[in-house]
Parts: sequence; structure tokens; C-alpha cells
Amino acid sequence: MHSSPSIEAIREAAEKIMPYIHRTPVFTSATINRICRGQIYFKSENMQKVGAFKARGAVNAVFSLGEEDFPANGNGEKCVTTHSSGNHAAALAYAARCRGITSHVVMPENAPPVKKSAVAGYGARITYTEPTQQAREETLKDIVAQTGAVFIHPYNDRRVIAGQATAALELMEQIPDLDTIITPVGGGGLLSGTALSVSSLQPGTEVLGAEPAGADDAFRSLQAGKIIPLTNPQTIADGLRTSLGSLTFPIIYKHVRAILTADEEAIIEAMRLTWERMKLVVEPSASLPLAALMSKRDQVKGEKIGLIISGGNVDLDHLPWQKG
Repeated sequence: MHSSPSIEAIREAAEKIMPYIHRTPVFTSATINRICRGQIYFKSENMQKVGAFKARGAVNAVFSLGEEDFPANGNGEKCVTTHSSGNHAAALAYAARCRGITSHVVMPENAPPVKKSAVAGYGARITYTEPTQQAREETLKDIVAQTGAVFIHPYNDRRVIAGQATAALELMEQIPDLDTIITPVGGGGLLSGTALSVSSLQPGTEVLGAEPAGADDAFRSLQAGKIIPLTNPQTIADGLRTSLGSLTFPIIYKHVRAILTADEEAIIEAMRLTWERMKLVVEPSASLPLAALMSKRDQVKGEKIGLIISGGNVDLDHLPWQKG
């Protein structure tokens, strides 16, 4: 279970999840092309089920489980569980509902309200906990012990990685011969999956990650050649306050040329630009590829650049450019 997913596994994932997800559109903007001095293609996973690419990995993981993967518990109920600050939680709840099984989700008390309500809306049984890794993991362990639920990690799971890899698979079919593809990076599920798809099918295309300067563990890990855990992340991009995983890091280290960073001002500027010019609702984490591209244009190869826009779950009452 610790090897990287093959391109065959990624193609199987694409077929498995097809009935339950959207094949998301690709958009362009003449204004943004002019600013970035290239042809920029936005793979809009903000329009995905649950409002984020996470639906891909969660659906693949849940529908990959066989009967033998569910341990017998007291009431014979099939359950899955995870801990997540938002998008993976909603995705797992959605996937479980599609399969007709129960989901238990551990969420930090300080998760954005829009994400809390989304998870509840998909029918998950939510347990709130202190916003520390230790509290999340201990609570999860209790739930597994009580219910026999199968733990689906938000990113450090080869079935999840294979599911996330299908976004790039689609993008390469929609826009062939891209010079570069950029994705956000938090735990690394999307970036590692993208790297696997691209290196297998279009090895001439460069893959880059984008992360906040205030949570730049992937940048530092790639430089060091080992995982540098994230401590005290300071960023508005709540979906990227996560360290790389033992499965995702080796893939990224092998196949990703560089991690670009962007400061908070650039993230907010990119988010606002996408809303204003493209009429696309994107969350701060999803703005990283554009923010990094605008900040580090000289580090990006070529004129045809694909950006995977990871999600659009935003608290509309607290937009980052609003004062007070």
C-alpha cells in the first residue's frame, strides 16, 4: 500500500469516480493572460462536487473499499472516518453518502463556518476538537475504536492520491501540450497526483507547486530533501496549513521541479482578480497558483500554463479584502 499509484490506477480511478463527480471546465481570461504574459488555463475544481478537488480522492478511496475492509462492529454498520479542517471532510461525507454508508468526521473547533455547515449538510456525524494535531488524532482513534470506522487520510493514502491525479488527467485532455502545470500544495495529495499523471503522459510538461510564504514547509522540504514539518503556519489559506505526507513527499521530490511561494498580499490580490475578472468564486488556497505565477513569473517555463484551481468554499461574510 506504500508504492505510488501507477498511471493504470489513476485511469481506473477516473472511471470509478466518473458517475459521482464533475468533469470540470477550463477557463481563460484575456486580462490575466496579459498580466502573466502567457496563455493561462484555469482548471476550475472550485466547480467540483463539494466545491473542491477533494471529491475526487475521497470518492475513489470510499468506492475502492471492499467488504473485507470494513471490520465487524457491534451494529454491523459500515463507516468511514477522517480528520479535516474542511474540504476533505465534506468530500468524505459526500462520498460516503453516495455509497450509502456512514461518515464520522473530526473537525477543529476553529474550522471556517462555511466548511462546518457543508460537512453537516452531507450528513456526516461531526466531532469537534481542539485545533491541534494531537487532539485530532486522539479523537479519531477513539471513533475508530468505538465504531470500527475505516480511516481515510486526507492526502497520505494512495487511493486518495490516485483520485486527485484525475484532475490533471482531464486537464491534459482538455488542453494538450501545456508547458507548465501549477497546483497548490498543503499535504501534497493534489500536487503528487498531478506529478504522477503528468510524468507518465506528458513528461515534457513541468510541474510546480505553490504555497504561502507563511506556510512554506513544502518549499523547505524540497530544498532539504526531507520532510520539514510545518510549525505555526501564518496564512489566510486555511487549506494549506498542513505538512507533507510520507507518501506524497517522495513523489513530489522526484517529479516536481520547484515550489513557488506567495505572500498574503499576493494571495488576496490573485483571489480578488479571479473574482472580478473571471467571475469565479475561489478560496484563498485555490488562489496560490495564480498568486505564485504573478509573483514568480520568471521561474515559470513557457507560454501555455495550466493552473489547477483547487476549491471555492469561501465564507462570504468574511472576505479577505473587506475591512472590519
